[in-house]
Amino acid sequence: MAPTGEQHLLSTEIVNRGIESAGPDAGSMTFSVRVRRRLPDFVQSVNLKYVKLGYHYLINHAIYLATVPVLVLVFGAEIGSLSREELWRKLWDSTAGYDLATVLAFFAVSVFTLSVYFMSRPRSIYLIDFACFKPTDDLKVTKEEFIELARKSGKFDEASLEFQKKILQSSGIGDETYVPKAIMSPDNITTMKEGRAEASMVIFGALDELFKKTRVRPKDVGVLVVNCSIFNPTPSLSAMIINHYKMRGNILSFNLGGMGCSAGIIAVDLARDMLQANPNNVAVVVSTEMVGYNWYPGRDRSMLIPNCYIRMGCSAVLLSNRGRDYRRAKYRLEHIVRTHKGADDRYFRSVYQEEDEQRFKGLKISKDLVEIGGDALKTNITTLGPLVLPLSEQLLFFTTLVKRYFSGSKGKGTNAAKKADTLAPSSSGTKPYIPDYKLAFEHFCVHAASKTVVNELQRNLGLSDANVEPSRATLHRFGNTSSSSIWYELAYLEAKGRIKRGDRIWQLSFGSGFKCNSAVWKSVRSIKKPSSNNPWLDCLDRYPFEALS
Repeated sequence: MAPTGEQHLLSTEIVNRGIESAGPDAGSMTFSVRVRRRLPDFVQSVNLKYVKLGYHYLINHAIYLATVPVLVLVFGAEIGSLSREELWRKLWDSTAGYDLATVLAFFAVSVFTLSVYFMSRPRSIYLIDFACFKPTDDLKVTKEEFIELARKSGKFDEASLEFQKKILQSSGIGDETYVPKAIMSPDNITTMKEGRAEASMVIFGALDELFKKTRVRPKDVGVLVVNCSIFNPTPSLSAMIINHYKMRGNILSFNLGGMGCSAGIIAVDLARDMLQANPNNVAVVVSTEMVGYNWYPGRDRSMLIPNCYIRMGCSAVLLSNRGRDYRRAKYRLEHIVRTHKGADDRYFRSVYQEEDEQRFKGLKISKDLVEIGGDALKTNITTLGPLVLPLSEQLLFFTTLVKRYFSGSKGKGTNAAKKADTLAPSSSGTKPYIPDYKLAFEHFCVHAASKTVVNELQRNLGLSDANVEPSRATLHRFGNTSSSSIWYELAYLEAKGRIKRGDRIWQLSFGSGFKCNSAVWKSVRSIKKPSSNNPWLDCLDRYPFEALS
């Protein structure tokens, strides 16, 4: 039993319902209860240093927010007190006293100042369009077929098969996800040949669709960023793409490996930096993971979990810094906030690739992963809050922050220091600040890792069923497609026709390291109808349904 003080951190779930087949209780209903640790209630304990970090980003531009309104008010008051004739007379009298050299010098300084200002401003990054790969129907499997394929491969004992079956039943994954045919083979499938074959299928499938939708030639792409966590061959996947599409020789290409499910936002961040340094350019970001190459054939239960969740998928995104692309762009990138907790050994080893006792390679998932993920999320959203929350929430937050800070500083010694650093409940009775992120965003694309994680995120952030509907639907229809899942979720919102001009979308992902990353997009135009190749078109009418929650 858990200590009394920790009972609120645990959640229960009824599993394995059935009828007792033998024994004195034969014929009676039976069930078992699974007890697991919840995500930490991270909005109830906001760390002050991360709040300061968010405000540091905001205050970098505070000089404009403070001075511009004052100048406008002063200038408006001065001009408002004069009639039109008096205004022209005053302007003529004040300028007539200057010679031509002084006037020209003034205009030269003004032009130079404005030029430096506009040249030093970060260029706007636009998302022209994106594509999500949809495998063919012959790769689609139900949960029962998945277990049968694993059984036919001859690589698992009955205990391992039964464990995977139980995981699938409570995973939130449906019966239309995709896996490569190679996993049913009794041979070794984690080979470079199999990895390259799967990579070619999903990556070229997504890129072919992207180039078709955007009418951009592969030779026009100036920056290419590819992320795939486990499968990293030589030559790289980015080189494979360049070779396949015969891209230009001076392309800036990058291949990110080993960065987990949050690498999609990291790749976008890298592409943004490259576009800021290279004007009049376009970038392609490819996010994927290889299912067959990650297939674990052993008996370690912590390594069997990825087998149950990870499914085939790939996304390709086209970004641009060209002003002329504004008219055809879908979204503008507003913010990216990245959090890395890898300095702590416990976080670093929470998702760890290694060999088991039988020398089979796999991803080992820590039993503390949910708690670790919750703490990384708390850090990330605390930093993001000051950048995106509206003024009303900012004022409430700042008032609570100051009140709790001074009430905590009245103590002495170490306890007082702890109270000043962490916004936890205090003796003053001031409640912790709980931001309402629904006031900052119209849409949420939370990484579809598992049903439990999505449910706990919904509870902690106070989101509605409609807010997490894209995540639940993506998990059910496509499974956990790793770093590309947030793009399948955005495709779901577009297919439903929910994206309106000016809407703000929050993409939130997390992965090994341990990392948590956020990207904020603003819709440039309304998406009235989905593209012809949207992966949701054949099943959109079935979502949402009650079984998802």
